[in-house]
Amino acid sequence: MLQELVGLNDRIPLSGAGLTRFHSRAPPTISITDYLQRLSIHASLQQSILLSMVYYIDILSTHYPPFVVSSLTVHRFLITAATVASKGLCDTFLTNSFYARVGGISLVELNMLELEFLVRVGWRIVPKPEVLEEYYRSLVMRMGGRYRVEDDEGG
Repeated sequence: MLQELVGLNDRIPLSGAGLTRFHSRAPPTISITDYLQRLSIHASLQQSILLSMVYYIDILSTHYPPFVVSSLTVHRFLITAATVASKGLCDTFLTNSFYARVGGISLVELNMLELEFLVRVGWRIVPKPEVLEEYYRSLVMRMGGRYRVEDDEGG
């Protein structure tokens, strides 16, 4: 889904007014899939964190129209979203210096990205459980039958 979104948004001409703190000068050499795997493995991201990261794309785009997920923003967005979601949803989380090291950015940059994100979304970072469930169902449906959503009784 992220790769599709990046492909679509990379076709939009970039203007100086459309630049955000999330923009990098050039796309990182690591693929989105490899970057997500790196974050998932080293930062031990739970499913609720990953679903929240998808939710954050919508909420940030709604509250901050210049932001689009593109090859220039997706990596910085993902490390920021993982950091914020972990702090908002988990009882224990890692330090920003650890997240920055895993994400391949400086601690100062991650701190600035985190603050920018929080301000742009009005510090509302904990989605309701039913919202996460809806995102989960939507993602499963996008997989074209490879997965199915189980009901509450496990069937």
